[in-house]
Formats: sequence, C-alpha cells, structure tokens
Amino acid sequence: MKEVYSDNTQLIQSLKSGEPKAYTYLVNTYHHKLCVYAYSFTHNHDLSEDIVQNVFMRIWNKRKNLKDDFVLSNFLYKSVYNEFIDQYRSQKSLYPLEKKYIDALNSIMENEDEHSLERVIKIVKQEIQKLPPKCKEVFLLSKEEGLTNIEIAEYKNISIKSVEAHITKAFSILRDSLGEKAGLYLFLTFR
Repeated sequence: MKEVYSDNTQLIQSLKSGEPKAYTYLVNTYHHKLCVYAYSFTHNHDLSEDIVQNVFMRIWNKRKNLKDDFVLSNFLYKSVYNEFIDQYRSQKSLYPLEKKYIDALNSIMENEDEHSLERVIKIVKQEIQKLPPKCKEVFLLSKEEGLTNIEIAEYKNISIKSVEAHITKAFSILRDSLGEKAGLYLFLTFR
C-alpha cells in the first residue's frame, strides 16, 4: 500500500523521525518535477539528475534539522536552484578569467592614457554597428546576451552552421578593422 501524507507537517515529522516510507513518498512525489526544473537551468539530463539526487540526499542526511513549518515543495525547488548554483560555481574556473581580464586591462593602461579603455570600448561598439545586419544580430546574441550557438539557432530558426558562420565572419571583420588586439578589445568590451 502506497503511503499518503495528508499535509506538509505530517510528512516533515515522518521524515524527521527517519521513516523510509516518508522519504520514498518524497522522492516519488517530487523527483520528476525537480528534474524538469533542474533541466531548465542545466540543459543536461545527467547533471539535472545529479542535482536532484544531491538535494534528496542532503534532505535525508539533515532531516532532523527540518522545520515543521517549512513548505516542503518551496524548500525543494529552492534547494535545487542552490545546488545548481553551487555546481555551476565549482565547474567554472573564475580565477583564470579574472586574471586574463586584469592582464588585458593592465596592458591597455600601460600602453595608453587613462581614457583609453572607454575609447577602445566605444571604437569596438562602433565597429560592431558596421557589421552586416544578420551577422551583427547573431554576434550580439552570442557576446552581449550570452546565448549558445544552439540557442541562437533555435531563436533565429537557422542552422547551427549559419550561426557559426556569422560569428566567424564577425570576428574576421572586427579583426581586420581593430587590428592585432581585436581579441583583447572584444574581451574587455564583453567581459
């Protein structure tokens, strides 16, 4: 017989007392919903499963700390979101990016006057405005909005190859107009 918990408080009290049926009910009730929610962030089924599994394990391991007045569904969704943020931070190597940014900034400041960063960014933005319309739109979706090539392809209803071609063309045009430091300038503009 499947256990049914009539209210949130009863489920939390059963979890706190270590009843396996309560945990099974929790997993059966929320697992799929939480995986779908996690997938909306990760776009990766395996990672979504891992996130949800970590949340359930943490709840079981810390079940004695659950408060009776928790709205369990809200707590679960918030926990999935927090776990996603933790996973994202642990996978993203921020220090090399920050170091690259600082090095780039120092390079420009050493070689030019104090207003050169604003001037460089202004020049880069002017050059971007000169790009062919479709090329400019795809490039800005990638660099300003941070969309992936797949997301851009779906949004614009074009092939991924077309997206890649537009971005490559944009980089080529910008490299020609901005010179050898084009990559550095683009990095500083879209940091």
